[in-house]
Amino acid sequence: MKQELIRSLTDTFEGHAQQTESGVEYWLARDIQHLLGYGEWRNFNNSAIFKAKTACEISGHLVTDHFVGVNKMVDLGSGSQRVIEDIMLTRYACYLITQNGDSRKSEIAFAQTYFAIQTRRAELIEQRLLETERLSARRKLSATEKELSDVIFEQTGGNENFALIRSKGDQALFNKSTQSMKAQWKVPDSRPLADFAPTIILKAKDFAAEITIFNARQHDMTTESTISHEHVANNQAVRNTLLERGIRPEVLSAAEDVKKVERRLASEDKKSLMHPEALSVEETS
Repeated sequence: MKQELIRSLTDTFEGHAQQTESGVEYWLARDIQHLLGYGEWRNFNNSAIFKAKTACEISGHLVTDHFVGVNKMVDLGSGSQRVIEDIMLTRYACYLITQNGDSRKSEIAFAQTYFAIQTRRAELIEQRLLETERLSARRKLSATEKELSDVIFEQTGGNENFALIRSKGDQALFNKSTQSMKAQWKVPDSRPLADFAPTIILKAKDFAAEITIFNARQHDMTTESTISHEHVANNQAVRNTLLERGIRPEVLSAAEDVKKVERRLASEDKKSLMHPEALSVEETS
């Protein structure tokens, strides 16, 4: 396909057919019908859309989440109007329709590639957002634990108490020792348990530590035992909240090494700055 035609079709799908409502993107089936080279609505609805709905159901998705029937008014040649049926389609629905269309049509061939790329791109964006959230949570926990270490040193006069207090907190949160969890998650001895913890656990540990910092200062706690008691109580309270919501910390799977995630995100950022055109539809088509 010539790049001029690719750009034209891309602009048509993104600039003309695509719409948004309450921040949610969608396409109208009657617009897609013409873009995909179907002359009659009945043929389009009874073939490509019907097959797409079947594929959606087989894949385990709710059809009503991706194909929403709507009515709209259209102008007639006489100057009057009448109501016709239409369907609001998600990007995934468009993808399924194109996969069930006649690939001999140049419009279908383009759309199959276009929506496959865009759907994959959306998945990658979602994955990146989740990874960024986890990296942010890990950095926040590091900062909070640094502050807790400072508070312990200031109020008890010893840095060695921090590791002990943190391990007692882990015991309360996981109902297992730090070493047991490191063995379960296959964490190297030289690495912190938190580097392999999922986001929910990072935030749980951070919240418990923040409460410990606040109360240690508020109540002028000056011994390891009093701060330990406070930290254990806070981690136990957080654990109870998680259990009430059906989350058992000690049975969660380990997450990817946060250092690897950090390096991958940094590498992707560097590549995108050096080659911003690398993800264009023209290059991937």
